[in-house]
Amino acid sequence: MAGYTDAKHDHLRRLRRIEGQTRGLQRMVEDDKYCIDILTQVSAATSALQSFALSLLEEHLAHCVTEATVKGGPEAQAKVKEATDAIARLVRS
Repeated sequence: MAGYTDAKHDHLRRLRRIEGQTRGLQRMVEDDKYCIDILTQVSAATSALQSFALSLLEEHLAHCVTEATVKGGPEAQAKVKEATDAIARLVRS
């Protein structure tokens, strides 16, 4: 079971909202809206994606990484490394 399974419905709802924001950006460009207005919406969509990513990461740490560390051994080390790499990617973006 994935760490986010309990919140799957909420995650899908958030992703649909982000998808709607992205479609809204496309319409704004098609309608020749003011650049700053488009950039404001890009910022909102970016923030929404970052918030989603952090929520998913929190669930991964609480479920997958915690479960692996209880078992110990190489699997635990691999999960911690995987989470660390994911955090590094999020920080860079």
